[in-house]
Amino acid sequence: MKDYLIYFAQAYPNFRRPELESLADLYNIPLDLSHHDESNPFLIVQLENDDQARKIMERSVLSKGIYELWGHGKTVEELQENVKQISSDKFEIFKENSFRFNFIGYKGSRSNRQKVKLIESFSFMAFTGHVSMNNPDEIYTILEEYEVTGSEKATTPINLWLGRQIQLSARTENILDKYDLRTRKYIGTTSFDAELSLVSCNIGQVAPGKITYDPFAGTGSFLVAAANYGGLPMGSDIDVRMLKGKSDDCNIQANFKQYNTSLYFIDIMTMDFTNNALRSDFVIDTIVCDPPYGIREGLRVCGAKNAEKAAGREHVVIDGEKAHLRRDFIPPKKPYELANLLDDLLTFAADRLPLDGRLAFWMPTANDDFEINQIPQHKNLQLIYNLEQEFNKWSRRLLVYVKRDESYAGETSNGLKAHHIKNFRERYFNGFNEKSR
Repeated sequence: MKDYLIYFAQAYPNFRRPELESLADLYNIPLDLSHHDESNPFLIVQLENDDQARKIMERSVLSKGIYELWGHGKTVEELQENVKQISSDKFEIFKENSFRFNFIGYKGSRSNRQKVKLIESFSFMAFTGHVSMNNPDEIYTILEEYEVTGSEKATTPINLWLGRQIQLSARTENILDKYDLRTRKYIGTTSFDAELSLVSCNIGQVAPGKITYDPFAGTGSFLVAAANYGGLPMGSDIDVRMLKGKSDDCNIQANFKQYNTSLYFIDIMTMDFTNNALRSDFVIDTIVCDPPYGIREGLRVCGAKNAEKAAGREHVVIDGEKAHLRRDFIPPKKPYELANLLDDLLTFAADRLPLDGRLAFWMPTANDDFEINQIPQHKNLQLIYNLEQEFNKWSRRLLVYVKRDESYAGETSNGLKAHHIKNFRERYFNGFNEKSR
């Protein structure tokens, strides 16, 4: 095993470990991240080889890069002494390769003159290859951590590492600019944040050639993210207007054309998820979604508030054809509780996912009355992550479940219903002044 240094982005630190763990598990790579500190962007891990390092890093969104660790120290002198002690055997291996040095400073930096002086102090490695700034064989990176005290600018690092760059992340390769909602052809009020859409698909283990389903597709945020990773996305939504888009050049299909991923896209269906039309033996590899919990739009499913009144409408005839059988018939919709919808979602996932398949969805919670047992459970699904994105008075949680076999002794519970948690939308617009119980 070899030591590698991971450099994380300063975004959603509580999501960083689940993302890398999920990617490592996807590729069957043993990876211990138990010592991860959310307040620190640097983490040393052990892997067998560079190929493993590349695999876990290349599609990461919350990391920036991974480096073969050549040395660490609290000062430049300590760093150089450590490099000589643990990495001198590598000098000859890379001696003739072209190279360049990079610097990464966290909460501080050096002047160009200081950088040049520091690079020259590593002459003891005796590389004979030429310096190439544009296309070197190897990139050696000096990563520095500075400590800021008060308003003074940090000038001296408290930790230094030397690493050979193995793989930069998708984030460093500008994936967030590519999928920025501000440049996307078709978005709406329900379009999900691009960064967290990609992260959700990583934690959900969307994989090349695997079917990814979003039952509440909206404008297709998760479908687009799934296609980026080679997944085969399909979606459904009860709102046909959302799926059709604004025009032929401004709809979900247009987004796939924009990102050159149309070949991965399966289809979208106008469908009430609670009365879905999918074949019972149709296997779905991954489900990633954001159920409609009622902030932007109230939660609705097919059906009528007044069943007797709706039954009378079945006898309405238009042009000799019963109205509810016509192609232009728009079925009535009725309000539906989030607790019931999540029950339906977990049951659907337990029926359709293969063993070890993942369900990842976002659930809203009020900060003033959340308890862990409000999270819904299913006897065949193991909850492996409960990740919180906190706002002012409420949070949304990414809940990630894995389908287990019959030996898994889980339990089924409707946490929201058991705790009489309902009408999140009403509490949201009332400023969470009144509790839901």
